[in-house]
Amino acid sequence: MNNSHDKKQQNSRRNFLKNSALASAGFMIVPRHVLGKGFVAPSDKLNIAAVGCGGKADFNIQQAFNNGTDNIVALCDVDDRMSAKYRAKFPNAPYFKDYRKMLESEANNIDAIIVSTPDHMHYPVAMSAIQLKKHVYVEKPLTHDIWEARQLTEAAAKFKVVTQMGNQGSSGYGTRVTETLVQSGVIGEIHTVEVWTNRPVWPQGVKSPKDKGEKQPIPSEVDWNLWLGTAPMRDYHEAYMPFRWRGYWDFGTGALGDMGCHFMDVPFRALNLGYPTSVECSVGQVYADFFKEAFFDDVCPPSAAIHLKFPNPSSKTHKELSLSWYDGGIRPRLPEGCDYEKVFANIDGGIMFIGSKGVIACELFGNNPKVYINGKLAAVKLPAPKRPLVEGDVNGHQQQWVKACKSGFGTYTSSSFDQAGPLTEIVLMGNLAVRSFLLRDAKNKFIGRKKLFWDGKNMKITNFDEANAFVKRNYREGGWI
Repeated sequence: MNNSHDKKQQNSRRNFLKNSALASAGFMIVPRHVLGKGFVAPSDKLNIAAVGCGGKADFNIQQAFNNGTDNIVALCDVDDRMSAKYRAKFPNAPYFKDYRKMLESEANNIDAIIVSTPDHMHYPVAMSAIQLKKHVYVEKPLTHDIWEARQLTEAAAKFKVVTQMGNQGSSGYGTRVTETLVQSGVIGEIHTVEVWTNRPVWPQGVKSPKDKGEKQPIPSEVDWNLWLGTAPMRDYHEAYMPFRWRGYWDFGTGALGDMGCHFMDVPFRALNLGYPTSVECSVGQVYADFFKEAFFDDVCPPSAAIHLKFPNPSSKTHKELSLSWYDGGIRPRLPEGCDYEKVFANIDGGIMFIGSKGVIACELFGNNPKVYINGKLAAVKLPAPKRPLVEGDVNGHQQQWVKACKSGFGTYTSSSFDQAGPLTEIVLMGNLAVRSFLLRDAKNKFIGRKKLFWDGKNMKITNFDEANAFVKRNYREGGWI
């Protein structure tokens, strides 16, 4: 690779970003009364670019466009097959495979960007947009690494852009009611939170095509180099895309990354969680033969149980609060007196808050909260939510962001990066523990199977330095940011 050429390209791109940021700083929305009642002025419409057009992006674009109340002005996807629908729907929107070229070409025409890529590309795309002072909507988890989440949180505040992470449950009524119920004190001092999910619903704990030395021809519609992006080079195989990338460490963040920002969002808000102080875990094992354990370093394990500890200053009797996560079919122990069919009713998973007086159990997005006092289901009147409701509930998540972009920085969104960033850091601490748990030395001896102590402010494991490799990964060369 020609490193001097890459550096020239990167310097040129940085200069462009600076100049474009200055040019875009004058963005202003003209009031719609200019055209009269009932009309939407062109300047009232947010000009949105989409990076990623298939999968979850399909819904994100649809909701942001909102039947034409706003504009889709540019499209970007590394796979022509995934973008076909919206290239046909928006024929006047320029189409790109490289987000960097889109930003270089269309920055002055773009107000905001939706990022719906695999996890490993969230940060470079979002940061590139933020540095241009573009508002950003980023799918969950916010980033692939802890360090990236901290950087985006700080950058959003520095460049004063409106942000939203795509954990749509944070805009839901269920989340708001459950967090208010938890804060009401009905179950006393909370000391334990149990969270579980049925994910992964894609292959994990299996041998990857890379480990098997398998490769396939790259489809003509796919730019494989751009799809890999920051990840190390490997041969193409259909096992990685679309969607199944979630189970591969280079691209995804496993079951925890997929659902953690949905489920953990409720206790994060309800209990005002800060940095965890420690994390430990265990994972499901796979055996290739009789007493012969299989090592699949390229993929996430089939299941995991993760245990985080947090300071609990509001409690008089429990100095620490315990939050546990279970995936791959593992569930927590059911507290005495709770109804199994009710607590574990939702196939996606659930949450239990365990306090000194009882238990609150709820489903995905905090839905259907149930209160158990003294081992019995209690008839409790649900409180009015403290946080403002969102028009459209969970389906209004994208439009809430769009409207906030028009109002400007400081306008409330349900999952702005000052909330989404710290939440994502907590979620990704679980993956740091899992990857540390799976670390082996040259003799295949596991060396990271221990309780890890976390210095949240400095983003550092203090008792096992090897685990810090999972705080921030190295990017493949290519000028991604």
